[in-house]
Amino acid sequence: MTGKTAERKMSAESAAEAVLFACGDPVERARLASSAGIDEKDTDDVIARLNARYDETGSSMTVMRLGDAFQLTVREDYIDNVRAAADNRKTVPLSQAAMEVLTIIAYNQPVTKAFVEHVRGIESSGLVNSLVEKDLLAEAGRLDVPGRPVAYKTTPVFLRCFHLESLDDLPSIPNVEKTDFSEMLLDDDECGEDEDSG
Repeated sequence: MTGKTAERKMSAESAAEAVLFACGDPVERARLASSAGIDEKDTDDVIARLNARYDETGSSMTVMRLGDAFQLTVREDYIDNVRAAADNRKTVPLSQAAMEVLTIIAYNQPVTKAFVEHVRGIESSGLVNSLVEKDLLAEAGRLDVPGRPVAYKTTPVFLRCFHLESLDDLPSIPNVEKTDFSEMLLDDDECGEDEDSG
């Protein structure tokens, strides 16, 4: 590898790192490639080299893949340190009802509130709105039917909280009822509910 090639690769990694650090939130592949000045098809290789650099230096940082987006995050080993520094409000895990709504939408998205309520057999509008506020769900457009109801889908935050790279990593349907999603939460401060919320 020539010096110029090594310099180009290091520059690509550093540029991607700078973009991810500055944005904070998940960055879509196309946006990351464009902002960092790299070819979109080379994005995975650049991120792999960046993570390799973090591994070699014992860094507390890592880049997570969330669907077709990437996010610079702190390794799980350091979550307690970050939580202590942030001094966030005390939170509790999502309620069973909220987990039911997330599960229904995750496996059937995009779906409407009416669909969720039909499956659960109970009014669920407040839960859907709460999960949207927590950035675990997002609007996915309107259905082309009378009334044009809003459909909902999961977000990159959902993937991060449940340690998933993509929706393909969800447990298979026969195992859904046996899966305790609440134990899969990455960080209750990010994914939990405030004690005074419903």
